[in-house]
Amino acid sequence: MASKAVTIGDLIHRVASSCLSNRFPANYAISDGSDLDDKDDDPFADFGDAADAQECRRSPDKPAPRPAGAVEEQDEEVRKLKIWEEGEEEKRRQNVSATAGEEGKETERVERVGDAEALMAEVFDAVSGVRRAYAALQGAHCPWDPDRMRAADAGVVAELRHLARLRDCFRRSAASPGGRIPRASAQPLREAVAPYEAELDDLRRQLQGKQAEVDGLKEKLATATSRRNARIHPSKKHHHIAAATDGAPTAELFVACAEQARAATRGFAAHLLHLLRAAGLDPAAATRSITKIPVNSSPHLARHALEAHATAALLGGFEHESFYLDGSLSSLLDPAAFRRERYAQYRDMRGMDPGELLGVLPTCAFGRYAAAKFASLLPPRVEAAVLGGEHQKAAANGGAHPRTPFYGEFLRAAKAVWLLHLLAFALEPPPSHFEAGRGAEFHPEYMESVVVAGRGTGAGTAGMVVGFAVAPGFKLCNAAVVRARVYLVPRGSRQ
Repeated sequence: MASKAVTIGDLIHRVASSCLSNRFPANYAISDGSDLDDKDDDPFADFGDAADAQECRRSPDKPAPRPAGAVEEQDEEVRKLKIWEEGEEEKRRQNVSATAGEEGKETERVERVGDAEALMAEVFDAVSGVRRAYAALQGAHCPWDPDRMRAADAGVVAELRHLARLRDCFRRSAASPGGRIPRASAQPLREAVAPYEAELDDLRRQLQGKQAEVDGLKEKLATATSRRNARIHPSKKHHHIAAATDGAPTAELFVACAEQARAATRGFAAHLLHLLRAAGLDPAAATRSITKIPVNSSPHLARHALEAHATAALLGGFEHESFYLDGSLSSLLDPAAFRRERYAQYRDMRGMDPGELLGVLPTCAFGRYAAAKFASLLPPRVEAAVLGGEHQKAAANGGAHPRTPFYGEFLRAAKAVWLLHLLAFALEPPPSHFEAGRGAEFHPEYMESVVVAGRGTGAGTAGMVVGFAVAPGFKLCNAAVVRARVYLVPRGSRQ
């Protein structure tokens, strides 16, 4: 049924029709004036009274029938009333939603303002941090401090990274749909560990640089050690080859061993001179006290004088089979067996470290020889100034050979002389040694000048005599000669 708008005229028409179709009851009367006035004011009072009277006439058990048109019109009115109520409810909900939306937008706006203010505060703090870090970097330049420079540079980088994170936060907020600025506490893990990664990379670069320096120092140490060994043992390789190719001792092997002993003695003399200087002593005066040789301020003269003193101390008693350490005469009882034994000892000992050997056998023949020669090497006053006392000498005499750098240098020189002594008594006949005395004429076939006094003046060896003998010479069975080393001075010189 098509819906039609209900008007006041329609209602009046319906009420009038209902009144005409239903008669008033016989007992109908007006009670008083107040009720009449009230009913006159109510236009629907008669309609209600008529309906009540009709209900009274009907049987209480059977309801009165209603017209079909009235039922449809009543349903239509109910439906329209429901539609109106639903519309009113929808309007109320829309009003509530609009109010809530306005409140949410206001809250969001307040939160965005708070986030912006927090971000600006962090930006100001970051800028202040950059200024402080840069001021520290400038302070590390004057005076120059590499450690402070590295720390200040790391601080500047960290502050700049913090400022960059704040910039990225602002850009992400501008690109996001909500436009919210993320809090600094919600920064990604990668951004949080970035300063530590930068510091770790810096430490790795420093470690690589230090490792390169260590490798360079190791290379320099290896080069210096090889050069020093070549200077101290110039004929070691030749010595080993000659000993390997021939099972018997030879004159050539003795010559090579003599050169090795001289080189070891020169190395020990240079080390002793270095200790004298390190102790704050005058090298010339200390050398004169040790060697009894008149020495001036020339460093070369002092070194050669110390070499002469060490050679004389180590080769003292070289002509005897035991350096006069005991009264043994084995070379006279069985010469052939004695020579074989000496050469076997030479081959066994040449590859040993003297310190390790004495650590195992401190009272062996070589140990007793080293202790005896070390005791006569330095005067007590010089030993106390250079070595801090006579404890090393006492330890060596007691069989406990010290493990000090000075004693190690001495043992290398003592081992070289001991090997030369073993090889000399392994030869048949043993080599004879000779020395040049002070003031002797210079003979090039028997002497070798270590340095010429007045070198560079063109004088050469003319008019030069022996100032002092540095090392003795040897004459072998095959007429070969190991020339003596001498220090030449002008004839008539007091030196």
